[in-house]
Amino acid sequence: MCGRFTLTITFEELVKRYEIENQEIPFHRPRYNVAPMQQVPAIINDGSKNRLGELRWGLVPSWAKDDKFAGKTINARGETLLEKPSFKNLIYRKRCIIPADSFFEWINVEGQKRPIRFLKKDYSIFSMAGLYDTWINPITREKLSTCTIITTTPNKLVSQVHDRMPVILKKEDEQTWLQRNEVDMKELLRLIMPFPTEEMQAYPVSTLVGNVKNEGLECIEKIKI
Repeated sequence: MCGRFTLTITFEELVKRYEIENQEIPFHRPRYNVAPMQQVPAIINDGSKNRLGELRWGLVPSWAKDDKFAGKTINARGETLLEKPSFKNLIYRKRCIIPADSFFEWINVEGQKRPIRFLKKDYSIFSMAGLYDTWINPITREKLSTCTIITTTPNKLVSQVHDRMPVILKKEDEQTWLQRNEVDMKELLRLIMPFPTEEMQAYPVSTLVGNVKNEGLECIEKIKI
C-alpha cells in the first residue's frame, strides 16, 4: 500500500513541473509527512489543459451514503480496477496524478516498526497514478472531492519491505494518463507497473513519521538502524 508520502518542493516548482497555466492561488507548501484524510495537491486535465488543485486523500465514491467510505479507499489495487465498484467507472473518465518526491513504508527491526523512505536516485519529483471523484453530502449538499492512489506489485527494492508500491508513471506517460479522451483501456492498464528498481533508492528515517502531527525536515533525514 501507500500510506504516507512527501512533496517537499515549492509551489513555483510544482507549477513549472506540470506546466500549469493561470494558477492564482499558491496554496501548496512543502510537505514532509502527508497522511490519509488530508488535502493533497493533484493534477487533472479539463479536456484542454492541466489543472492543479486539492483533493482529500481517501476516495468517497459519488454513490456512497456517507464519507466514512474514505478510510477503506486510500489505495486502489491496479489489478482489480475494472472489478471494484468504487473504481471501475473512474478509470475511464476521472484519472489524476498525485505529485510526490518520496513515500514511506515500514519494516520490522527487532520487534519495532521502522519507516523507510523510498525516492528516486536523482531526488526528483514523480507522479503517482490516481483516481478521483466528487461526493455530495445528502444533507448539506456540500461537495467533497477526493482521490485514491493506485498500487501495484513492488519492484525489487520495495519488495524487501512491502508487497505493494504506488504506481509511478514515467514522465512521457503522464499526459496519456491524464487525457480525458484516452479510453484505450489496454494502453492505460499498460502504465500500471512497478517503477524501475535501478532508478530508485531507499534509506531509514526517524519514527517521527509515524505521528501525523510531525511535519518537518526531521521526517526525511537519514538515520542508522
